[in-house]
Amino acid sequence: MDLDAVYQLAEWHTLTAAAGMALESAGVRTEKFTKGILLAQRKVALLDNDRNQILSAMEEAGIWYMPLKGVILKELYPRFGMRQMVDNDILFDRNRAEDLRRIMVGLGFTVKKYGHGANDVYQKPPVSSFEMHRYLFYELKRKESLENYYKDVESRLLNVPGRQYEKCFSKEDFYLYITSHEYKHFSGGGTGLRSFLDIYVYLNKETLDMDYIRKEAKKLQIADFEEMNREFSLKLFEEKELMPEEEKLLEFICSSGTYGTVVNRVKRSVKEKGKLGYFFYRLFPPYDYMKRAYPVLKKIPGLLPFLWIYRLFGRLLSASGKKKAITEMKVLKKRDNP
Repeated sequence: MDLDAVYQLAEWHTLTAAAGMALESAGVRTEKFTKGILLAQRKVALLDNDRNQILSAMEEAGIWYMPLKGVILKELYPRFGMRQMVDNDILFDRNRAEDLRRIMVGLGFTVKKYGHGANDVYQKPPVSSFEMHRYLFYELKRKESLENYYKDVESRLLNVPGRQYEKCFSKEDFYLYITSHEYKHFSGGGTGLRSFLDIYVYLNKETLDMDYIRKEAKKLQIADFEEMNREFSLKLFEEKELMPEEEKLLEFICSSGTYGTVVNRVKRSVKEKGKLGYFFYRLFPPYDYMKRAYPVLKKIPGLLPFLWIYRLFGRLLSASGKKKAITEMKVLKKRDNP
């Protein structure tokens, strides 16, 4: 086995700790994987500590909240740190956003994003990053069924015993949420192996009412994806033989990394809009897109042409923006975009 190649793929999919622990169970240890496990465990411990402080402060302030995704899933994995964390996601009462901002700053966090989009982002050295979600899905033009379904999510939430302000989903609703979130990524730039492992772990830990899930998945307009996602996850991690189309799907997933790639997203968009349509869409994004990035447009729509120019130069002057633009142009130059 080429352990360097295994390590690179594991890093690409945020599975270094899981792969390293699996190799250890087979008596195989490498310096890279050992270090990766320790770093993953350290990060989870630091995030847990910071999250406990944040949630205690929210309880005192009377702000309702609900930990999301990995915060819940990591507890279902067999070893501490096995489910790696990039950040912590928490849904909260968006009417108390300013109060939460004061809490986060008081706890030593720096405000990285506030007041626009689906979430506010707070960070603190050495590794803590928290995405505090005002909405679960926000202004998704191509996936309005998700946004509409979760628009009044508070009515679906349950109270957590022993906590006055903490909320949670039912087992079935949590599964539907993580599947919806995966669908959002999968139908854009793609999604990686960790998402399918999350589904596999959850399905093996919880007994779910599948009739309810199928009914609600239809409302979300993801019924076909839910079935594919569930069946593929079980086949993949139970090492059952894959069909040829499933082999192609696995190749796509392996090439997508944890959160998908710019190349995958561009190819999908070009297939929908054509090369010329995509080019002009990227140069002159529609008002609905721009107002998410620049909330001032909600009050002064006439600024749209000036913000197009501001956005273009801002992207080209930043190293990450320039790199992304070069990648997009390389994809557009190719004759075929399957």
